[in-house]
Amino acid sequence: MPDFHHISVLPEEVLGLLEPKTGGVYVDGTLGGAGHAGLILTASSPEGRLIGFDRDAEAIAVARERLSQFGDRVSIFQRNFSSIAATLAEIGVDAIDGFVLDLGVSSHQLDKDERGFSFQTDAPLDMRMDRSSGPSAADLVNTLPEGELNRIIAEYGEERWAKRIASFIVKAREENPIETTLQLVDIIKGAIPKAKWEERLHPATRTFQGLRIAVNEELKSLEDGLADLLRLLKKGGRGAVISFHSLEDRIVKEAFRGASAGCTCPKELPICICSRTPQYRLLSKKAIKAGDEELKANPRSRSARLRGIEKI
Repeated sequence: MPDFHHISVLPEEVLGLLEPKTGGVYVDGTLGGAGHAGLILTASSPEGRLIGFDRDAEAIAVARERLSQFGDRVSIFQRNFSSIAATLAEIGVDAIDGFVLDLGVSSHQLDKDERGFSFQTDAPLDMRMDRSSGPSAADLVNTLPEGELNRIIAEYGEERWAKRIASFIVKAREENPIETTLQLVDIIKGAIPKAKWEERLHPATRTFQGLRIAVNEELKSLEDGLADLLRLLKKGGRGAVISFHSLEDRIVKEAFRGASAGCTCPKELPICICSRTPQYRLLSKKAIKAGDEELKANPRSRSARLRGIEKI
């Protein structure tokens, strides 16, 4: 089995939101190390079913091994969670009792140098969650127009130095292709004046985030997959989503608020004429964050935000 290190964040909180029941059908759209999936299967014993998805071939192999004890209660697919609806239709599932999404890059992907997600060690500039298809981060930085690089770094990375970084990337690639993580790190460090480096944030953090999101089309996948999962929930079914940066959390928050909204009439109307009633309810008013004990055990949980919703 591949060496796959990943600590699931907010495990008890996820279970508390989902309240798995025996006989229920659950979807884990981001299997990773199968931590949440194992908890859901245990809590829904003896008849609960879990359908799991991940784009990462190594994660799929690990999940199959770790969940093998649950036998045919588990179905696993190496696919993007944006294809969940189509996949469930293929296997004859038209409604689910719950779902969980643990978004972003896993500890394993960050820690494994050759995946190219980390700016701490030198490695091929890849960043693909599914290494069998699609352009890599190296492909993007070496071929995209300067304006598009600027947009990706600014919009997805929320980097205020995006325009300057994009300009430095284009100048650098005219001399030599940008093929490794540390090549790109050096370019970014050169683009951002040292006096403007943030004390607790590596200067490459935001650019790497922006490229990773673009390479994996993460935000579009989240919007499409989340809409399908909400639609597939049975009455009383629940969903839980963990996000790790503001762009993801904003999409989740807006999707959940929109789904749980009642009347949509303009405020100036004296009475409601749309007759819309809420179809979902939020399980917490604010995002749930990791407690002190979890933060000590797993510092990467610091940026985690958990939101839950129920179909009513």
